[in-house]
Amino acid sequence: KCGHHHIAYNSCKNRHCPSRWKRASGATCQGPAARDWMEARAEDLLPVEYFHVVFTLPAEIAQIAYWNKKAVYGLLFKASAETVMTIAADPKRMGAKVGLTSVLHTWGSAMTHHPHIHMIVPGGGLSPDGARWVACRPGFFLHVRVLSRLFRRLFLEGLMDLHRAGQLAFFGDLKRLTLADAFATWLAPFRKSEWVVYAKPPFGGPEAVLAYLSRYTHRVAISNARLVSADADTVAFRWKDYRVKSGDRQKVMRLATPEFIRRFLIHVLPDGFHRIRHYGFLASGTRRTNLAKIRALLCIQPPDQAKSQDTEPEVTPLTLREPCPCCGGPMRIIEIFRRGQKPMSRAPPRDQAA
Repeated sequence: KCGHHHIAYNSCKNRHCPSRWKRASGATCQGPAARDWMEARAEDLLPVEYFHVVFTLPAEIAQIAYWNKKAVYGLLFKASAETVMTIAADPKRMGAKVGLTSVLHTWGSAMTHHPHIHMIVPGGGLSPDGARWVACRPGFFLHVRVLSRLFRRLFLEGLMDLHRAGQLAFFGDLKRLTLADAFATWLAPFRKSEWVVYAKPPFGGPEAVLAYLSRYTHRVAISNARLVSADADTVAFRWKDYRVKSGDRQKVMRLATPEFIRRFLIHVLPDGFHRIRHYGFLASGTRRTNLAKIRALLCIQPPDQAKSQDTEPEVTPLTLREPCPCCGGPMRIIEIFRRGQKPMSRAPPRDQAA
C-alpha cells in the first residue's frame, strides 16, 4: 500500500541464532520455526486443565552439567519425566498414565548457567486399563514435595551411574571428583538437601498453553527485545533480578562484549540434542492413537485433519508472514534472488535492510 521495499533474508537455520531477519518487525531466525511447531502441536491440545511444573538442579551439580551437557541434560530430562509419571501412576495420588511435554532451559535472566526443565502437563491421564480418563483434582496436580524427593533420588542415582560408566569429565576445582570415593563423598550432602521443584498455577486453557510454549520452544538465552545497546566494547540488556522481593525487578546489565558472547555460548547445545521432548501418552510413537482414545473418552470431536504436505504441490508464498513495518499491510513478494545475484528491484536504504 505504501510502496515500502524490504529485503527478507533467509534464516541461517541455526537453532541458537537470535539474529533478526526483519528488524522492523522483530522476527527472528527461529520465529517461523516456532510458529510452524505451534501449529503442528495445536492438534494435541485437550479441553482440560494444564499445569506447569519446573525441575531445577542445585547450582553445584549444575557445574558438572557445564562440562557434560549431553549426559547431564539427558539425565535431567529422564529423571524429571520419570518422576512425574511415577507419582501420577501411584493409585494413592492419581493412578493414571499422564502425558507431558518437557522443554530444557539452561539460562537465567542474566544469561548465567541455570539448567532446568519446564514441563507442561494436562491435568489427568488414562486409567491403567486405558478404559477411562482420570482427571486430577481441580486446580491441583501433584504434591511438589513428593515430586522433589523422588526427582532428587532418581537424578543422583543416574549421576552415579554416569560416573561409574566413565561418562563424566571433570576439570579445574572439580578434577578430584574423577575418583569414585571422592565423587560419592561430594554427592552425599545433596541426598539430604532440598531440591527445587515447583508447580505454577494452572493455565487458563489450551490456548494459553500454546501461548506459553511459543515463547520458549525456539528461543535460546536471550531475545532481541531485551537488548538495549551493543558495540565493540559492551552489550547492554534488560534482565529480571529475582532477589528483589518487592518493587521493580527489571534492571539493565552491561557486560563486556567478550563476556556477553561467553555467556551466550554456554547455552549452545550439543549437535543433535533435542531440547523439546514428549513423554507418556504424548510420546511421539503413540501420541495420535492415545489422543484419539482420550478424545473418545471425553466425548469430543477430533480436530480437523490438515491435508498432507506430501500431496500438495510446492507453492511459493505470495506474501511474507510479517506485515509491513510502515503501514501494517501485507508484504507482497515481488522477486526472489539467490546468493551472489543482483536484485532487479531497487534495494532499500541500508538502515531498512534486514
